[in-house]
Amino acid sequence: MTVSCWVVGSGPAVLLVHAGVADARMWRRQVEELAADHQVITMDLRGYGETPLEVGAKYSDAGDLLAVLDEVGATEVTAVGASFGGYVVQQAASRQPERFSRLVLICAPTDNVEPTDDLRAVWAEENQLLEAGDVAGATDLMVRSWLGPEADDEARELLRAMQGRAYELQLAAGDDVTNEEYPVEPEKLSMPVRLITGEHDFAFFTNSADYLAERLPASERIHLPWAGHLPTLERPEEGTALIRAALS
Repeated sequence: MTVSCWVVGSGPAVLLVHAGVADARMWRRQVEELAADHQVITMDLRGYGETPLEVGAKYSDAGDLLAVLDEVGATEVTAVGASFGGYVVQQAASRQPERFSRLVLICAPTDNVEPTDDLRAVWAEENQLLEAGDVAGATDLMVRSWLGPEADDEARELLRAMQGRAYELQLAAGDDVTNEEYPVEPEKLSMPVRLITGEHDFAFFTNSADYLAERLPASERIHLPWAGHLPTLERPEEGTALIRAALS
């Protein structure tokens, strides 16, 4: 299949879906730990890591996610999604809720919540840099914007490499691609859902989690005072512990 995916370990299935500034490498510390007693599935969405994005491609990230589950034979999983990956998880779980035993959404956006002005400003600056051909400057902006104060140099360099790879693939494909997004339907997400946000993140993601918490049938809300947008990179051991607690 087009989408690159990996399966490590055995036991109950856990799917980890990366953020929109990263790829499956963001989970490497979590994979090492969780694979001791779980089947851990990771994937690179199209235009990230080892998954290409063809010019003129018509696809669905959520559809790709469900196809990956079919490919590896996972009939029921816990899905952990960071940022945009959490949005893709919501779409897929709204389409086929019976396949998901629980969800962990880390700093994830959702439908019907408007981006805040500070986030729009970052997107605007990113677009200006890319239009000027300053990919390195845009990459530096993303690293500064999406990692909180607890991130170390290793995390920053990894994010720089992942974002750089995403720009390489996506800029080569251009704008002539179509990603079909499925609607997020909170009332269908009856499985337990853990909603995690960070104090140092953009308020949009906290607002999104609050919106979902009011509408999901069975949610748990966790706000981390130390975290930015990518807590599993910023404090890997604590990020892994948060996921493992949800699994139990």
